Amino acid sequence: MESIPHPIPRTVEEVFNDFKGRRGGLIKALTTDVEKFYEKCDPEKENLCLYGMPNETWEVNLPVEEVPPELPEPALGINFARDGMQEKDWLSLVAVHSDSWLLSVAFYFGARFGFGKSERKRLFQMINDLPTVFEVVTGSVKQAKEATPYNNSSKSKPSAKMQPRQSESQPRGAKLSSKEEEESGEEEQEEEEEQGATLCGACGDNYANDEFWICCDICERWFHGKCVKITPAKAEHIKQYKCPGCSSKRVRV
Repeated sequence: MESIPHPIPRTVEEVFNDFKGRRGGLIKALTTDVEKFYEKCDPEKENLCLYGMPNETWEVNLPVEEVPPELPEPALGINFARDGMQEKDWLSLVAVHSDSWLLSVAFYFGARFGFGKSERKRLFQMINDLPTVFEVVTGSVKQAKEATPYNNSSKSKPSAKMQPRQSESQPRGAKLSSKEEEESGEEEQEEEEEQGATLCGACGDNYANDEFWICCDICERWFHGKCVKITPAKAEHIKQYKCPGCSSKRVRV
């Protein structure tokens, strides 16, 4: 249950930042904090909701009692379905409802503060540039492994992106033909698109050259080292890395 202790967003940028914060909290609940989230969703309790907070935290709580609520409410009773389906399917279902709730909250603020057509369009475009909670939780976002500076399962293999683009058989002063230049440009564009598509499986943010990343050897998703509390030094001693989600998987009764 949320009483809005945080500043109410009034501009497109403020609403978007509020959206990102809430989204970050929901992603944590469904990935890195999944064990804690699972335990809180006891089917024996009353109807529970998953709330994402603007400060990237989350909580499982009862819905607000006031009618109508101050903000749109998340899906009600997520705990009742927990033991009736496989865990990954249940988490995916909660993720879908979370995406729907995030959009409803963002555009509630837009309606409340009179966003015009251009402001609503800009807000949606900013939101649409981020992967959905469902995409992050299910790993359906395209992961570009070559763009990651560290791959635990192939330490001795240099990334293709670290190799010089110039062929050894190509003289330094030689001029590329127009066709070769076009093909080279297409390859560079593809690599840039792949690099931009690499997203952290925990927070959902994009890859950055100056950040340490690590790949889970089970689900093959990439994570910021800081998000999963793994340093480069610690990674050197890990033979097979399992992300928090894969480490916590077990048969549910």
